[in-house]
Amino acid sequence: MNKATFNFNKWNTILGWVTFSIALLTYTLTVEPTMSFWDCGEYIATAAKLEVGHPPGAPLFQMIGAFFAMFATDNEHIALMVNMTSVFSSAFTILFLFWSSSIILKKITKNTSESTINNDIAILGSSFVGALAYTFSDSFWFNAVEAEVYAMASLLISLLFWLGLRWEQEMNTPRGNKWLLIISLVVGLSFGVHFMALLTIPAIGFLYYFKNYKVITVKNFIIANVVVVSVLLFIFKLLLPLTMSFFAKAEIFTVNSLGMPFNSGTIIVAILFCLGFYFGLKYTKEKGFVFYNTIILCILFILIGFSTWMMLPVRANANTVINENKPSDATEVLAYYNREQYGVNPLFYGSQYTETFAGLDADKPYLDKAPNYERDYKTGKYIITNNYKNAEQNGDDAQKTILPRMWSTDHIENYISFTNPPEFRINPDYPYENDLERYGIDISQLTEEDYNKAVAQLKNEVQKTVSEFRQAYAQKQIDDSGYVKFLKSYGDYLIIEKPSTVDNLSFMVEYQFGYMYWRYLMWNFVGRQSDNQGRYGTQEGNWLSGVTFIDELHLGSQENLPYDVLNNKGRNVYFFLPFLLGLIGLMYHATKNMKSFYVLLALFLFTGFALKIYLNERPFEPRERDYALVGSFYVFAIWIGFGVYSLYESLQKYLAPKFAAPLIITASLLAAPVLMASQNWDDHDRSGKYTALAMAKAYLYSCDQDAILFTIGDNDTFPLWYAQEIENIRTDIKIVNTSLFMTDWYIDQMKTKTYESDPLPISFTHDEYVGDKLDYVVNIPKTDSRWDINDLMIFIKNPKSTVQMQNGQTIHFYPTNKVRIPVDKNTIIKNKVVGAQYFDSIVPFIDIDIKGKALYKNRLMMLDIVANNNWKRPIYFSGGAFDPEDYLWMKDYLQLDGLVYKLVPIKTPTSENGNPLDMGQIDSEKMYTNIMKWDWGNSEGDIYHDPETRRESITYRTNLARLMNQLIKEGKTKKAETIINLALTKMPLDKFEYYSLVDPFADGFYKIGQQKNAQDLLVKLMSKYKDNLNYYSKISADEQSLLGVEIITDLERYRGLLEVMKDNNDIAFYEKNRSLFNTYVEIFDRFGRDKE
Repeated sequence: MNKATFNFNKWNTILGWVTFSIALLTYTLTVEPTMSFWDCGEYIATAAKLEVGHPPGAPLFQMIGAFFAMFATDNEHIALMVNMTSVFSSAFTILFLFWSSSIILKKITKNTSESTINNDIAILGSSFVGALAYTFSDSFWFNAVEAEVYAMASLLISLLFWLGLRWEQEMNTPRGNKWLLIISLVVGLSFGVHFMALLTIPAIGFLYYFKNYKVITVKNFIIANVVVVSVLLFIFKLLLPLTMSFFAKAEIFTVNSLGMPFNSGTIIVAILFCLGFYFGLKYTKEKGFVFYNTIILCILFILIGFSTWMMLPVRANANTVINENKPSDATEVLAYYNREQYGVNPLFYGSQYTETFAGLDADKPYLDKAPNYERDYKTGKYIITNNYKNAEQNGDDAQKTILPRMWSTDHIENYISFTNPPEFRINPDYPYENDLERYGIDISQLTEEDYNKAVAQLKNEVQKTVSEFRQAYAQKQIDDSGYVKFLKSYGDYLIIEKPSTVDNLSFMVEYQFGYMYWRYLMWNFVGRQSDNQGRYGTQEGNWLSGVTFIDELHLGSQENLPYDVLNNKGRNVYFFLPFLLGLIGLMYHATKNMKSFYVLLALFLFTGFALKIYLNERPFEPRERDYALVGSFYVFAIWIGFGVYSLYESLQKYLAPKFAAPLIITASLLAAPVLMASQNWDDHDRSGKYTALAMAKAYLYSCDQDAILFTIGDNDTFPLWYAQEIENIRTDIKIVNTSLFMTDWYIDQMKTKTYESDPLPISFTHDEYVGDKLDYVVNIPKTDSRWDINDLMIFIKNPKSTVQMQNGQTIHFYPTNKVRIPVDKNTIIKNKVVGAQYFDSIVPFIDIDIKGKALYKNRLMMLDIVANNNWKRPIYFSGGAFDPEDYLWMKDYLQLDGLVYKLVPIKTPTSENGNPLDMGQIDSEKMYTNIMKWDWGNSEGDIYHDPETRRESITYRTNLARLMNQLIKEGKTKKAETIINLALTKMPLDKFEYYSLVDPFADGFYKIGQQKNAQDLLVKLMSKYKDNLNYYSKISADEQSLLGVEIITDLERYRGLLEVMKDNNDIAFYEKNRSLFNTYVEIFDRFGRDKE
């Protein structure tokens, strides 16, 4: 083939679609066939039915998902089809990555090397390697096979960057700006998926800058950086928010001030916008103002793209089943966009965690909130529903700083572990005299001398306490948790310094950049230790290369690793090969064309480090956050391709180009994409995995007919929403997310019928809980008597039961925390609340003591439901938390029916020192029947058991073990055996881990007379702990000290197995295994564990 017959553009197009096809095939083969954990269930349900999901929304994603859902053959395949939106989005991302890579590589090589067939083949082959490396990268593949917004956001990043490159090619041609208008449209569309796609804007801005400024000076370079960042901030923080704010304010003005109907302001502003754009475009065209004409067109196209958000108020007004925040008008859409539900995360200026010790600002303790409006159809006006004046506490200004990194008051101990504990000193101006009254001393009865002595004594005691604390902490007798407790206890006496700028920046670099970015980059291109979440230790969640001596430098010994470590499917090693190719490509790019390099560098930094600054993450997040960084990894994959071409250029010195190109491309394919695919396939193949759906079904099928089910978080709510909304499973159940129950819009929705489920019996009217009304009701003790729950509700509703707070706010209070819930035995029997065998145990009432100083809105509504339900509908709790408050302080009145706890009028006291999961009585026949109905979702099959699936086994195994023990206690050994076999078969030992939760089944085997099975199971369990201990025994003493908690835990769990043998009088087997256990105790004698 000669140069005349080789058409680069043709082969560029063909090979681009080849990479697309490979990616599409890969993701189609590994896509999850139904919903997965976390947000996916919600996204699938809201997409398929065009409903309103959580803020800030993803209307474009949902509309495209609805289109894909149309092709589902039945309800069970809707999830698969919505998942396919991510599959196709990801495949198209690979297509545009390939084309972008080839454009850049062609450009940066044309000035330094002759355009030959071999060079063109090397360019295409290099881009092919880079595109496939990204195809098989960890985080991107994870996003590609589930219905989440990140795959489509990646597509928009890839598309925007490719469009920017095409614009650069035709920038100064007569119709070159058509690409800019398409870019503007896609920017607007990106708001309908995820904001992270906007981070492409600076890179596109630099394409314009370097194209039009041939001479780069320090001055114009700095200006260019400021301008591109300003454009990004203008679009993200000004253009669209101000547009929506204008709509909202115009709506309120026209309705409230001009007396016009609802939506008048929205319509008028829309007309004004249309007229403004029309006359603006006409005027600039007539006057020949090309630049301004283009700017107006760009803004117009951004707004056209953003118009996908119209879906939200349209569907919100349709009162869909899932209608989060109900953004039904301009004011509510603005609040939805601003994510007001989630509070404020300070970014550039704000408080640090030390504000919790310092209290409110002395000069300005309170700030105003933004007023919340809602429609009053009686008056035809918008009314303010919240007491926004002085509604927000303002922390001490002395604790605020620029770029606050350590801001969360819920993560103080973890912050301290990364930096230094906050410095403090005794407050010299503290009024000790005020403390005298706390000790019951009547100041008026003291002489001046006695008074001074008493004050001095108090002061000396504080000084002594502080001195003793400092000494104990210095000697490591008190840990970080104790440090925090001390500051909280003695904060009034102290002046506590805020974290220094150095502390802030060091935390940002070490944790936010290092652990939450660099670690993820290394995961994707060096290798990964396991799929378990990292907590800054050496055993889980780190990067791993496969090069032993390097891995041992930061992870410790890699010799004699336990079986579970070596066989974790998330353990993937690439031996630095993709990473080195990327580094070579990065350096090659920088040396070949610094302008082009800076464009990619900007995209790399904004989608990586800048995103980390914006997210301002805490230690530690609920799960790993690598999925949001795929834009940065996209750039690195391009550099991998450049690295391949760099090697080709170098090899040309020793080998003819016609041999060098295929040799380097083939070797690079093996070193990066093929290696990555082979390593990553097993932990990214979700085909055949139904465990999330199985869990949702288990929750629902554990409930009685027409139940009310209180849930708490994402994973006990979103899968259940999906099961009901899409697959029509147990639509008689009313699911109540207690976190959302703090909001008026959600309470409104709970008062309506859903599917076959009747409205909740809530006696409070909308006007009584709207806005911030009843957000919390304070406890002001007025009586020691115990009140009937209905009387308490009546009292709280009374407009006179209010008290004024220091900030001028008026809130409701309740006079006693002692509440009685009446129980009508005849109603209990009639409604079959409990089985007949429990009729004699029914209590006449349930007494609860409300803990804390306030009753929050969600708990108030839950108690109101209990009061008005009067045992008509069964009430359940999902068991997602263990605080007594989550069960309305009725943990002694529960019955475990499978995965959920039923509220019953039977007292079953819980042990204060017992297992938090060991709550409630068990109706063995009912629970057995429920469990035998469960669909386990191929859990025992050869599927990828992801961390969430494995974690769910904690609840499954615990509850099954409790049922087993109850059946054994009742002499139902056959059913107990069935439950044991079910637990061991459906949750195989090697696939689900959490071995300590299997101990009870060994004990159960003993108790049903199957000693051999018990011993076999114990041998398997002991082998797991031996495996770990053998590894620990071979590492250095220093490493053992770092892993002391893990070593002690394995020893004690091993001991627990011996106790199972001993408790069941299997003495011979116990003696056989005791000596080996004692050997391990001797090996680790430094940890002071007793021998058996």
